Amino acid sequence: MSGERDERLAASVAEHPAGDDPLADFETLFERARREVAAPQDATACVLATADADGRPSARVVLLKGVDERGFQFFTNYGSRKAVQLAANPQAALCFHWPALGVQVRAEGEAERLPEAESDAYFASRPRGSRVGAWASRQSRPLTSRAELLERVAEAEERFAGEAVERPGFWGGYLLRPRRIEIWWDGEFRLHDRLVYTRRTDGGWNAERQYP
Repeated sequence: MSGERDERLAASVAEHPAGDDPLADFETLFERARREVAAPQDATACVLATADADGRPSARVVLLKGVDERGFQFFTNYGSRKAVQLAANPQAALCFHWPALGVQVRAEGEAERLPEAESDAYFASRPRGSRVGAWASRQSRPLTSRAELLERVAEAEERFAGEAVERPGFWGGYLLRPRRIEIWWDGEFRLHDRLVYTRRTDGGWNAERQYP
């Protein structure tokens, strides 16, 4: 039995190669997750952590809507709690976990608003009901009742009856430009494989393997 255990242990600590670009590696993993992760789990779901000007943190699940060589993209109401915190303190972190792949990815960096043209393009791709809902929701503000929200939805539907629903100026996207990315592969006996990438001043990345 000891030989079998030794083989399992060796397999559990197999090293994954360190690439030159963790964002490119993430894109590969992300596409795989979108193919292989089944409902009800959503491969685009990730935890976004922010903090206010005093450093008090908060976290919530958001949906990743794009990734490229710049970083990670998500969208929200600019009046939401997360957006208010990002305005006061742009430092943020994202965490993805895909149990089906045995992979976790963490990214830390600074968030900035996407250009309006990119927010317009994404907003136009959303279902009409979601576009109407963006106009109706005063995200993170007090709501007296569900009826009030439904009334605001009806008002927005009437406003745009027979017309395209344009993006409201209080809604749009963010780009998190990572300075640190960690890719973590599940290992047996909790002997996970962890690669940590940190951004260099020349734009490249340094890779370091860390103890699990």
